[in-house]
Amino acid sequence: MTNDKQQMTKQVGLVVIGRNEGERLRRCLLSVTGKAHIVYVDSGSTDGSVEMARSLGVDVVELDLSIPFTAARARNEGFAHLLQSYPETEFVQFVDGDCEIVEGWLAHAQQELEAQPKIAVVCGRRRERFPEQTIYNKLCDIEWDTPVGEASACGGDSMMRTEAFQQVEGFNATLIAGEEPELCVRLREQGWKIFRLDAEMTLHDAQMTRVSQWWKRFLRGGHAYAEGSWLHGRSPERHWVKESRSIWLWGLIIPLLALGSALPTRGLSLLLLGGYPLMTYRIYRYYLQQRGLNSKDALLYGLSCMLGKFPQLQGQMQFHLSRLLGRRSSLVEYKTAATTTE
Repeated sequence: MTNDKQQMTKQVGLVVIGRNEGERLRRCLLSVTGKAHIVYVDSGSTDGSVEMARSLGVDVVELDLSIPFTAARARNEGFAHLLQSYPETEFVQFVDGDCEIVEGWLAHAQQELEAQPKIAVVCGRRRERFPEQTIYNKLCDIEWDTPVGEASACGGDSMMRTEAFQQVEGFNATLIAGEEPELCVRLREQGWKIFRLDAEMTLHDAQMTRVSQWWKRFLRGGHAYAEGSWLHGRSPERHWVKESRSIWLWGLIIPLLALGSALPTRGLSLLLLGGYPLMTYRIYRYYLQQRGLNSKDALLYGLSCMLGKFPQLQGQMQFHLSRLLGRRSSLVEYKTAATTTE
């Protein structure tokens, strides 16, 4: 590494979170080893992840498993450890253990934050490592390709300004999903900005091979929309209210009206179901013409968005049922453990 690169990243720290990520975690840590201070937060791995991380000279925080786990809680504890050990840290790169940081991203992200003092968060292009392996990996890769420029939210991989993160007291540790957009709502309320840069950031390894994984991932998204709108839906921006209403409309109301009124309307109500192919076509056309996808991928994404309303509805229902019963929502995981590192 050159002295210039060492100088560039000296004020950057990294918080990596994971559980049983195996070789994915090794790739993640090796991609940043020697470039910044690293804290790995482990949530009960049984595959040797903790020992492997320590062998690479990484600070390790092992979460107390008697307290309910969330990614938000893991990131908060990693951040606290990083600042306690390296109080000079001005910028923190959060990254999931199934991602690999692309060469040059840390320096580029830091440059942007230093040049733009009102920006709290920068993120770049997250790509799937094997997008052609399964249609589910392909769908993730399309989803990650968000528009460049000022954004309303970031994902799990992003670099944040320490000052801004502390001002809003970090992530909401009770959220089981959607913690990054929720944090960004509070940051923007304080006058901070979030930017998506036109730069490669991370390689992600979804390893999604089954429709059940796709279902759980959309279910988790529906839960996140429900909780986000419950927390901030009354704010001026109406956080995730529109998305939640869309889920209830397409996931429940239209099917109920179409099927429940079929007899009294002599089947005319079934015409409502024509809205599904129509909306699929609108999404297809947008991603084909505005986002530059090929026809096959645009159609795949459109179908996934519409079919996904049903697992998202389940997620919405689960959140509101848990809320009404006063129960804490349980974590929704769609990935299987990676190969062992031992």
